[in-house]
Amino acid sequence: MSSLSGLLEDLADATASLIADARGLTDELARGPSLLPGWTRGHVLTHLARNAEGGTRLLNGARAGEPGYQYRSAEERAAAIEAGAGRPAAVLVTDLRASAAAFLQAAALMPADAWDHQVTWTSGHCGPAADVPPARLTEVQIHHVDLNLGFGPADWPAAWAGEMLGELTRQVAEEAPRLSGRLRAADTGRSFRLGGGAGGSGEITGTEAELLAWLLGRSDGAGLARNVAGPLPSVPSF
Repeated sequence: MSSLSGLLEDLADATASLIADARGLTDELARGPSLLPGWTRGHVLTHLARNAEGGTRLLNGARAGEPGYQYRSAEERAAAIEAGAGRPAAVLVTDLRASAAAFLQAAALMPADAWDHQVTWTSGHCGPAADVPPARLTEVQIHHVDLNLGFGPADWPAAWAGEMLGELTRQVAEEAPRLSGRLRAADTGRSFRLGGGAGGSGEITGTEAELLAWLLGRSDGAGLARNVAGPLPSVPSF
């Protein structure tokens, strides 16, 4: 449970950083575009608040030994985000703060054995309740960038970015086995296989945060170096 405890501390820190930036929003900025196509900053903040509530429901269900649910449906999730996106900035931030605090409180109340209880996300993915906090941390870190308020991939904690990069390259290998290349992290020296092949796409070099941002679609990869000519390969959307 020590690693989970550390992760919850990281989540609390990431949430505090997110809220600090969101508090500077005016109503005009809240209605301005985020980095996500078709979404304003209000959409991103509402999504983060509803995501926290969904995670809280999963944790509460696990604590009670019941199935629980994240959202009743994908349609309900989309409707809730759209309905809340146009609210005043102060209301958006209050909603974000309260829902995030409730999530952290639900996590604090979890007995040790409840973390093994199986939960089901709206996507159909099943796993132990212990998967819920890292999923929430990922949402907070990535969507903080999407708010386009000055927080970028270079601001991600190095440990989180490195762990996510390793996880994402494993997913790419599973979902795009025909890709064949390598990623090399200029800041840590670590190397990752890109796809399932040996190296036909060459070696792509950048910091771990830069490589992760590109794989996540949060960067066009303009700052990455490649040892073969041509555009960067296409990777699955995450």
